[in-house]
Formats: sequence, C-alpha cells, structure tokens
Amino acid sequence: MKLLAFAKRASMTFSCCLRPVLSTTIRSSSSSSSSSDSVKWEGGVSMVQGASRGIGLEFVKQLLQNSEKGHVIATCRKPNEALGLLSLKNMFAERLSILPLDATNESTIEASAKSIRDRYGFLNLLVNASGILSIPDVLQPETTLLKVEKSSLLLTYEVNAVGPILVIKHMWPLLKAGGGTGTDRDVAVVANISARVGSIGDNRLGGWHSYRSSKAALNQLTKTVSVEFARRKDPVICILLHPGTVDTDLSKPFQRNVPEGKLFTKEYSVQKLLGIIDHAKIQDNGKFFAWDGQEIPCRGGLVGFIAS
Repeated sequence: MKLLAFAKRASMTFSCCLRPVLSTTIRSSSSSSSSSDSVKWEGGVSMVQGASRGIGLEFVKQLLQNSEKGHVIATCRKPNEALGLLSLKNMFAERLSILPLDATNESTIEASAKSIRDRYGFLNLLVNASGILSIPDVLQPETTLLKVEKSSLLLTYEVNAVGPILVIKHMWPLLKAGGGTGTDRDVAVVANISARVGSIGDNRLGGWHSYRSSKAALNQLTKTVSVEFARRKDPVICILLHPGTVDTDLSKPFQRNVPEGKLFTKEYSVQKLLGIIDHAKIQDNGKFFAWDGQEIPCRGGLVGFIAS
C-alpha cells in the first residue's frame, strides 16, 4: 500500500512538472511557426479580384514590379485565357498565383478563399476591381427611363455590388489574420473600385440607371461593412476608390465626350490609387477617395439619399 501511494504521488508530481514544459513547448512551436510564415511571405500578400485585364491587371503588374518582395494572388473567371496574367506569371513565377474566381458564383469565391488559406494563411490587401458597364448585344448604359430593363439592373447589381461584397465576406478571416503584417501599414486594406457616378448627391446628368445604381449600392455596402469592422475592432479597413476615366475596354465606347486631359492611362490611375492604399490609415475606414487623393464627400456618395 505504501509503495502504491508513493507511486501515485510521484506520478502526480511528474504530471504537474510536465504540464508547464509542454505548454511552453507548444507556445514556442506556435510562435516559431508564426514567425516562419511572416518571413516566408515577407512583403505581404495581396489579392486582386477581376485581374484579367484593365485596371485589375495593372494593379497586379504594379504590385509585382514596385517591390522585390510581396506576393500577389490574381483571380479571374478564366485564368487559362488571361494572356496578360500568364505573361506576368512567366516573369514572377514565385510571387504570383492565379486562381479561378467568378464573382457571380459564390462557390468559386469559397474555393479561392480555401486555396489562399491553405497556402498563405492570411491577406494584407484585397482589391475588388471587377465591374461591367456595357456588353455588346446584352447591356448598354441607358439614356432614358424608357430603356431601363430588369435584366440590366439585376446583372450590373450582381457583378458591380454583390460580387465584391461576397468576396470580402469570404476573405474576411484572412484579412483579420493578416492585418498589416509584412507591410508598412497598421491594418489590412479592402479597396473597392467604385465610380463618382455612383454618388447620389453628385448626379446632375441622369442616365446610366443600371451602372449608377449598382455603384451606389457598392458604396453603401462598403460603408456598412466598414462600420462592422470598426465595431469589432478588426485590423481591417474598407475604402472606396474612384479611378477617374481610364482608357480601358470598359470606357472605350464612351470616350468621345471625355474632356481633354481627363482620360487617364491605366498606369497613371493605378499608380495614384496604390499611393492612396499604401498610405491608408485606420481613420480612413469607410471613406471614398478620388484618384487624386481628394475625399468624395459622404453626402454625395455614401449617405447622399439622406442629405438630399
């Protein structure tokens, strides 16, 4: 009996001594893993949604070329047909990943989020660049109420407003995990490409019912998400960016009436927008910026309906 009691006390003593050792070992291992990931993805991890052409492709290009560090995830509907991205992949094989993502198909967004989580574990920047204005034989900007069609309203809303918000929804855990790690910022940034024509207070010309309303919806949804991020104290901010009128396929059919000097190259516009992103602070959460850094007043874009 005495021998049994001694063995029991010895076992308990060993267990008590071992517990803090194991705890310390686990914490050390976890810390080491986190430190390893930080070094592995030095320079941060950025994602550009809608990256096959236009402004999205230019974001990918400049993110890769502006620094020797940092990793970029480019997503689009048909990666195998995205020749511009494939060319960049040949140049930046180790730093560029290309994933399939259709902003109108939530399962593809979920799949992309899983792939990013499995490989990188976090995100520091999300740029939502996808958008539509016109599609031959399918969608044209309306010049009168008489030309407004339900199908046009729903299609532009799905692509320009719903898609980006669903992407944020599924990338949210990755953005929270990343924050400003590996970058010069204190927070992760979500940058949604919007347009000044989405401003309710600034609408003096009318027309373009589907496009205007879809961008107004994107503005309101972005503002709403930014409020939640702030309330939860997440290390993530949401901003809206107006790139100006840029010489892309989206604007090409409508460039005739653009004032001289106001039609920007993709290179110039994205350079300006990246400057805003790079200097974004937590107090910028929920704000709407034009390409030149000027804030577009909330009463004209995000809460214009109340102000009117």
